[in-house]
Amino acid sequence: MDHPWMVAMTGELVQRRLSVVRFEFGFMAAQRAGGRRRPAPRGERLIGEYGAVVEKLLGEANGDGLPVLIGGKSLGGRVASLVAQELHAAGRIAGVVCLGYPFHPAKKPERLRTAHLKTFAPPALIVQGARDPLGSREEVAGYALDPRIAIEWLADGDHDLKPRKRSGLTLEGHMASAAIRISAFAADVAGRG
Repeated sequence: MDHPWMVAMTGELVQRRLSVVRFEFGFMAAQRAGGRRRPAPRGERLIGEYGAVVEKLLGEANGDGLPVLIGGKSLGGRVASLVAQELHAAGRIAGVVCLGYPFHPAKKPERLRTAHLKTFAPPALIVQGARDPLGSREEVAGYALDPRIAIEWLADGDHDLKPRKRSGLTLEGHMASAAIRISAFAADVAGRG
């Protein structure tokens, strides 16, 4: 949660008057403490942990009336999308934002992680690098996704939204663009409620 990318993106969002809560999955905290990387658990195994964090956040919001969007980067965004339908149906969240959604595992484009996105009711925004190896623009164009899911493509961006130097674009520019789009999405969702 304190990776420089996450800190920078949080800064971009806060500059646009959005409140951001970051947290770290238990397996990531264990990696940090032990200094040893292990494969991430399947997203479905993290639903309870993510849901508990959202429940705590909603409890702290204490009915302030502000719309709550949930989301995350990569695996965090995927897990957010897995819990979003139920939370949205109950009127607990206004929508979901995913940054660098992992549409499939690395080098396994045949193993899609999109079944729940075929009929997806909550307002959703995915900000994706156009050349993301976990779901490029060309790949995603062929997926059966709910048409209510908005995808913001960042030119030449990878999974971390970073473009190649030769593109003339910058990661900082892409992060600012992502934050602008997320801010507009949040305003739109707030206007619906």
